[in-house]
Amino acid sequence: MTPRRFDAVLFDCDGVLVDSEPITNGVLRDMLEELGWNLSAQECMRIFVGKAVKDERALIEAHTGQPLTEDWMVRFRERRNLGLMHGVQPISGALHAVVQLHERFQGRIACASGADRFKVELQLEKCGLMPYFKGRIFSGHETPRSKPAPDVYLAAAQALGVQPARCVVVEDTATGVMAGVSAGAVVLGYSPNEAGHDAPQVLRSAGAGYVFTDMAQLADLIAAAR
Repeated sequence: MTPRRFDAVLFDCDGVLVDSEPITNGVLRDMLEELGWNLSAQECMRIFVGKAVKDERALIEAHTGQPLTEDWMVRFRERRNLGLMHGVQPISGALHAVVQLHERFQGRIACASGADRFKVELQLEKCGLMPYFKGRIFSGHETPRSKPAPDVYLAAAQALGVQPARCVVVEDTATGVMAGVSAGAVVLGYSPNEAGHDAPQVLRSAGAGYVFTDMAQLADLIAAAR
């Protein structure tokens, strides 16, 4: 029998498991406009998708001329969470792919996100994904460095007892791809023809070993990588 190429699958959350980026970035765009920085929905996506808002403090302050206070961050998270509670949906095909891979890898899958834990867990619960990730959720807010640093993926691999090189990472932004590559994992880039995901060439340039467009392809892609 041909040895299995991977021992675990590590998923990003936003844009890979849940279709949250239009909601989160809509709230962010509105709140930045209130501070005096006017962006279109497309511009806001281009600048902020794949990044933690807290890590873009200097950029926001430069464009608004105002300090990004902790009170503002609290209000942003409250409005974002309310929007997600009412509207977040799973990425098409993601639940089926997760069920397949959870069974195939005997539970050795994890969600490794750059977002705060509350947001990640809220979304997984709302989208019916929590049973497959409970106890294996990792937040970049709880590691020394956020993506594109590899910390959150290294933490996930260590917790699963798997070498990073034996992990496949599933990402949809260049920031996340760079994090997976830096961790030493093989990265598959998800790039459907929808707003909120980086283009195939952007993911390949960041180091994605393969780019796919449909979550229904994921389990077969991983099985074929031997």
